[in-house]
Amino acid sequence: MNRFMPWMTMGIIVAVMILLRGPEADLRAKSRAAQRKEEPCAKAEYHQFDFWIGDWDAFDADNLNLAVARTRVDRILDGCVLREDYQDIGGLKGQSFSLYDMSRGVWHQSWVTNRGRLLVIEGKLENGEMILSGEDRTADGKARRVRGVWKSTHDSVRETAVTSIDGGKAWQPWFAIVFRPHRQ
Repeated sequence: MNRFMPWMTMGIIVAVMILLRGPEADLRAKSRAAQRKEEPCAKAEYHQFDFWIGDWDAFDADNLNLAVARTRVDRILDGCVLREDYQDIGGLKGQSFSLYDMSRGVWHQSWVTNRGRLLVIEGKLENGEMILSGEDRTADGKARRVRGVWKSTHDSVRETAVTSIDGGKAWQPWFAIVFRPHRQ
């Protein structure tokens, strides 16, 4: 018996299996490959907040020499979610998860901290600013409206937040910070 015979037989078996499979199987395989290559959140709306992605030092907007936190913002979950990891010099740690909800046409952010706080805000990009608002509670349980605005500048991102405890009639500054690229 020829020493190449088992290999030739295997090749024939593979060829017959391919022929029996039919063109529909090839189409299904190509479709699965295309789905794997397609990004689930590739549309432009999902990238409106990309200006915030980076490794940042956060500074008090009133004193740009005073670093108050280190913040890292990256994409997770196949590029569909922005994750913020915030750690300030006073021990506050927090993470936010931001995503574009295509079904409602809004951006959603959930912010949680190591102090047991939760803030849920939503909104959209308007005139180059990401504006998200929602409601939380003060320490004494009063309803408080919150509005945050992120704006990209030349080489940084500015975030300002205001609050209202009278249903939005009067707004008070909460904080203003500037994110600059982290320096090693």
